[in-house]
Amino acid sequence: MERRALVLLEGHRSIGLLYVKAAQRLGVHPITLSADPTQYDYLAAEGIEAIHVDTDSLDALIRECSRLRATYNIVGITGFSGPDESVYATVGSLCRYFDLPGPNPASIAKCCDKFVQRQLLAEAGVAIPAYRLAANAGDVESSAREIGLPVVLKPAVGSGSSGVRLCRTAGELAEHTTYLLGGKHIWRSSPRILVEEFAQGPFYAADIMGDEVIGIEAGHFGPPPHFVFHHLTCPPPITDDEYKRIADVSLSCLRALGLGWGPTTVELRCTKRGPVVIEVNPRLAGGTSPRLVQAACGVDLITEHIKLVIGDEWDLRRRHSQIAVAQCLNADCDGILDWIDGDGRAAAIPGVAEVKLYMRPKTPIVRKGDYRDRIGHVIAVSPSSAQTAEILQRAVELISWSITPFPTPGEQEQSAASHSPASAHAAPGKG
Repeated sequence: MERRALVLLEGHRSIGLLYVKAAQRLGVHPITLSADPTQYDYLAAEGIEAIHVDTDSLDALIRECSRLRATYNIVGITGFSGPDESVYATVGSLCRYFDLPGPNPASIAKCCDKFVQRQLLAEAGVAIPAYRLAANAGDVESSAREIGLPVVLKPAVGSGSSGVRLCRTAGELAEHTTYLLGGKHIWRSSPRILVEEFAQGPFYAADIMGDEVIGIEAGHFGPPPHFVFHHLTCPPPITDDEYKRIADVSLSCLRALGLGWGPTTVELRCTKRGPVVIEVNPRLAGGTSPRLVQAACGVDLITEHIKLVIGDEWDLRRRHSQIAVAQCLNADCDGILDWIDGDGRAAAIPGVAEVKLYMRPKTPIVRKGDYRDRIGHVIAVSPSSAQTAEILQRAVELISWSITPFPTPGEQEQSAASHSPASAHAAPGKG
């Protein structure tokens, strides 16, 4: 009898291993297809089957999956968003080709283009920030002038807040435009920038499976101009009426975008004019979200997603109602991570649901103002907000690390001079 297998396109540093483990618990053999399997440490550490393949090429993926079918019974295909989120649209195309359960690839592709997404949401009457599409510095400047500062600049295609920045002044606008268009930001297609009104108000994210809102998180960011999560709370401290409004607006996004199969994450801000949709991601959120929701209500989003993918019946019933909070451990400077310690002691505290570190000692850290600034996270849970906050604080205080800043250019020159061999400065001898 052929072994049942789940194909995973690419991996994910925060939730990739959770998918692998969940598949194994369900009796399915996980196989990762990746353009560079070595970038996901857990694959080698856990002995997970991984195959090098061009995940940008649908034809190459079809050939590889067809080859694997000679050995395995491939019962499902899913994956993770790449730098431009196109991987998940490819997942949908592969599922269609092999007649497996999966998302609509056309809907995913439209949703992953943030400009097209906004057009569809606006046509459906969903409240969104004012926006313009820009292709050059002149477009950015005129768009910002029309909308009015402050504005948010972001790539029209991308994920993880990469390249996203709040611009409060003309100087910040020009600086970030230069960053995006001047060669520092990696574009996988022609540069297209969204210039958006900065919708001001508390941030929330709705975690949806199918057409059901499973959990809502309140998110708080680190210091501007970046949008790097500092901590998240599920469920948020809001009224039942506010919860319903956020859920209703989130579900209206599914109808507008042709979504509703599998996981979706809707990000909003509650402004003076009500909930305003910032972004719809047609996939499960990474980072802390899956484990945060599981700690709060007992629904394992990853396991239930895999059940859907492999054709099993899922179970979205809530098992309990707790207050869960995630604290993100973010790097405070650039440099080399010398050591990080205390995660074991923190994880042993009653009420700590998860402690996860993303980086090993001797890893170079260059902060980008996005998800890559995160060293790890801690999740605490209890029946009350106060108790959860106390547990979280105790756990976080046990974790410490040291980062040695990179030497400045002047220090590098001085170091190079002090290590130069004396012969290099000697006059050539006369023969």
